[in-house]
Amino acid sequence: MEGWQGWDDYAAFYDWENARTLGRRDVRFWTRLAARAGGRVLELGCGTGRVLAPLARSGVPIVGVDRSAPMLARARRRIRRLRAARATILKGDIRHLPFRRPAPFRLVMAPYGILQSLVREADLAATLESVARVTARGGLFGVDLVPDLPRWSEYRRHVSLRGTGLRRGTHLTLIESVRQDRRRRLTIFDQEYIERRGRTRRAHAFSLVFRTLSVPQMTRRIEHAGFRIEAVLGDYEGGPWDPRADVWLILARRR
Repeated sequence: MEGWQGWDDYAAFYDWENARTLGRRDVRFWTRLAARAGGRVLELGCGTGRVLAPLARSGVPIVGVDRSAPMLARARRRIRRLRAARATILKGDIRHLPFRRPAPFRLVMAPYGILQSLVREADLAATLESVARVTARGGLFGVDLVPDLPRWSEYRRHVSLRGTGLRRGTHLTLIESVRQDRRRRLTIFDQEYIERRGRTRRAHAFSLVFRTLSVPQMTRRIEHAGFRIEAVLGDYEGGPWDPRADVWLILARRR
C-alpha cells in the first residue's frame, strides 16, 4: 500500500476528525515560526488548509502543496473565503516539488506526520533532497512527527469518535481498526465512517498507512540532506524532547 492512498477518501472527514483530536493546538507554533521566517513559506501536504489558512490570514506569504485533489478543493474554498490571503495552492508530489527557481523559501513546514506517509526509504530521501533544493541558505525546515506509531496497540473495529456531521442533519461515527507490520515499521489505520441522515445510512471505508522512524533516525536523514539540526522539541511551546513526549518536533537549518 502506498502512503498517498486513502487520502482522497479521507478529505470529506479530515476536518471533522481533527477538530475532535488535534484541533488547532499546533497552529500557533507554525504561525510563530512563519512570522519569524522573513520570507515565503512552503507547507508540505497542506491538505484541506487546516494549517495553511490561519497562516495566510496572519499575512504570511505561503504556498501549499498536496497531491490529493479532493483535499485541495477544500483548501481552495477556505482560501477564497479569506479573500485577501497571500496563499497559493498547488497540486504536486512532495518528492519532486514543482519549483524551478532554487531556494525560494525561508521556511518549509512538514506538519503532523506528513513525512510518515512516505512508506519507502527512497521516497523519504527524494523528499528531503527536494526540500533542500527549495530551502534558502539559512532557511528553516520544521518537521512534526506522530510519536512512535509502531508501539500503538492493535485493535479491531473500535468506535473512536461520534458526533454531529459537517453537513446539517447528519451524524457521524468513526469505527477504527489498527494493524501493525512491525517488520516494515508500518502502522495501518482502517477507517470506516458511518454517516446517518434520518433513516439513510452510508458507510465510507478506506485505509491510511504510516511509517515511523525514531527522532535520531530522522535527524540523521535530515542532516544527510544538507541541514543542521537546531532543536528537537517535545511540545508546541518549545519544551524539551524525550522519547515519551506527546509531540516530536525537529527544527533544522539549511547549510
